[in-house]
Amino acid sequence: MIFVENLVKTFPAAGGAGEVSALRGIDLQIAEGEIFGIVGPSGSGKSTLLRCLNLLEQPTSGRIALRGDDLSQLAGASLRGARRRIGTVFQQFNLLHARTVRANVEFPLELAGLDRVQRRARADELIALVGLTGKEKAFPSQLSGGQQQRVGIARALASEPDVLLCDEATSALDPDTTDQVLDLLVELNRTLGVTVVLITHELGVLRRICTAAARLEDGRVAETGRILDLVADPGSALGAAIVPVGDDPSGGDRADTALVTTIGAEAHGPWLAQLVRTLDADVAVVGGRVEQVAGVTVGRLRLRFGPDVDRAAVDAFVAAQPNVTLAWGADIEIEGLLE
Repeated sequence: MIFVENLVKTFPAAGGAGEVSALRGIDLQIAEGEIFGIVGPSGSGKSTLLRCLNLLEQPTSGRIALRGDDLSQLAGASLRGARRRIGTVFQQFNLLHARTVRANVEFPLELAGLDRVQRRARADELIALVGLTGKEKAFPSQLSGGQQQRVGIARALASEPDVLLCDEATSALDPDTTDQVLDLLVELNRTLGVTVVLITHELGVLRRICTAAARLEDGRVAETGRILDLVADPGSALGAAIVPVGDDPSGGDRADTALVTTIGAEAHGPWLAQLVRTLDADVAVVGGRVEQVAGVTVGRLRLRFGPDVDRAAVDAFVAAQPNVTLAWGADIEIEGLLE
């Protein structure tokens, strides 16, 4: 669906002395129908990447392809046509305050040259789709933040885009409203088949709706993959941040600890009690967490074993359990990962 290859973006440095590299060779693949999260600390290149994806910035070099079309080579009418295939939802809504809800949603259709009857029919269809029926004649100042963001989503969908880019779309909203907007994005992804790409610094967004993600660091992709694969990987810093368990508070020897990850029903299963009975092992639970990740229950436990533990026997037992993985001494620094 979206294929990004060796994407580089540089800007002139302040004072004109040299260049600043915002993107340093980004490689990404986003599958059709995915809800894909892009995270990273400030200055990692998230916003620049989004502006390249929605064609507001021309890459210095590299390639961006949408369904096989190389967007980075377009200009003029072809570029304007490509932009209509990519809708963008903004953090601060960016609504036209002198226009009603209906007129805001109609605006991109005006630019595309649709007549008034077509514009109104399409706008009212989208207003109903985002749950704002009855608000057609309201102005943005008369709406809550969540309602304004729904208008922004409807406007972004007006040209029937292939991709919906969301630039920190929930960071200005309270938690309850954030959940409502995220649920709306999931419903639109399901019913319309639109691919959703979210730029965010909120791990809760990844946990709640994303099926895959990438973490940027210093203008590069530090890691990427499907969310459940990242969580199951003991070497993934992003996976550890999505379902954190913390360090052993007892200060025990890390050599005797293990991080166990369970996916699905096994998160509530009896495997730990069975391990203790089968191996006659001394085990203490020194950290743990269960979360819903992309609609699937994920559990993480940090276990400390007795000094005489037979690691090979533990490994063999865990390997025989479906959707359970274990890593000895796994401890990843996640502080400041997205700050």
